[in-house]
Amino acid sequence: MGKEKTHINIVVIGHVDSGKSTTTGHLIYKLGGIDKRVIERFEKEAAEMNKRSFKYAWVLDKLKAERERGITIDIALWKFETTKYYCTVIDAPGHRDFIKNMITGTSRLTVLFSSLTPPLVVLRLVSPRMARHVSTLSLLSLLE
Repeated sequence: MGKEKTHINIVVIGHVDSGKSTTTGHLIYKLGGIDKRVIERFEKEAAEMNKRSFKYAWVLDKLKAERERGITIDIALWKFETTKYYCTVIDAPGHRDFIKNMITGTSRLTVLFSSLTPPLVVLRLVSPRMARHVSTLSLLSLLE
């Protein structure tokens, strides 16, 4: 009888335009979670909208409004499993107008990834924008 797998929720948060969806979508692609032909189709469609760099973000940003505006509006989930875990990656919106959706996405987090870029990490451990996200989660007792 095998050991039961643990389920973990991996939440990606950060400020709007910090690359959360793009990084997460690229990681999913590199790990074989999405076919190259789909990425090629996204690349073509994104180029037609003059948003070529959004091809990986569109792995997760599926709403028409998200693609037109170039921002995540609602949470997006991607599920996969490893030998030990059932994993759900949750890409949360960073725009302050959609903070309610970010809170929904983080309500069951196990692992938190933030989109701090290396220059910000060196100069300031937490930017004011990221601090707002982390403070919100902390107030909700989601971070221990």
